Amino acid sequence: MYAVIETGGKQYNVEVGQTIFVEKLEGEVGDSVEFDRVLLIKGDDDLKVGDPIVKDAKVKATVEAQGKGKKVIIFKFKAKKNYRKKKGHRQPFTKVKIEAIEG
Repeated sequence: MYAVIETGGKQYNVEVGQTIFVEKLEGEVGDSVEFDRVLLIKGDDDLKVGDPIVKDAKVKATVEAQGKGKKVIIFKFKAKKNYRKKKGHRQPFTKVKIEAIEG
C-alpha cells in the first residue's frame, strides 16, 4: 500500500516504514504528525484518487530529526565592475518516518 501526500508545496510518494525528508514541520523528535492532504491511496486491489484530496484519509508519521541541509553558495558578480556578492543558505528540513496510511 502506498499514498501520495502533499506537504510544503511538494508531493511525496510514501509507503509504511519509509523515511522521507520534508520541508520543516513544527514538532520535537519523537512527536507524531498527520498529513491530511492525501492525493492518492493505492491498496492491494483498490485505488482512491482525490478531487483534489481523498476524503477522510490520513498518513501518520513520527518525527525522527530536525536539521538543515547542505550549504548552497550564491555568488553574484559583474565583470569589470568590481561587484561581488557571496551568500550562503541552508534549507531546514524534518526527517519523518511513515507509520500508517488510513483511508
